[in-house]
Amino acid sequence: MPAGRSTRLRAAARKLSREVAPLHFGAPVSHVYDPLDYAWPCHASYLARYGDSPKRVVFLGMNPGPFGMAQTGVPFGEVSAVRDFLGIEGHVGRPAREHPKRPVEGFACPRSEVSGTRLWGA
Repeated sequence: MPAGRSTRLRAAARKLSREVAPLHFGAPVSHVYDPLDYAWPCHASYLARYGDSPKRVVFLGMNPGPFGMAQTGVPFGEVSAVRDFLGIEGHVGRPAREHPKRPVEGFACPRSEVSGTRLWGA
């Protein structure tokens, strides 16, 4: 029996994280966050919960927002939307190098991600 959609999505996300890990950037980039690494439990939960059914649309973002996916591991992942609307909570670690002005606080983050609030309507 072939693997389910969410299983394939989780494998693809892990592969993406592994393959971009060796990338290094010059100035002015000083910090790179990979929430697929340090917030994997929440991202995997999102894919498992919402990735198995067929979809008509795909939402793509070009970078994880500092108060959204960077905090929760969920795309457009404004904290209250992820916790209260999507029903996802879990352990969020920290990136290896954390910018002092962009700390990862996980679900304790008091700031709101505007794009996530707009998308989920939370």
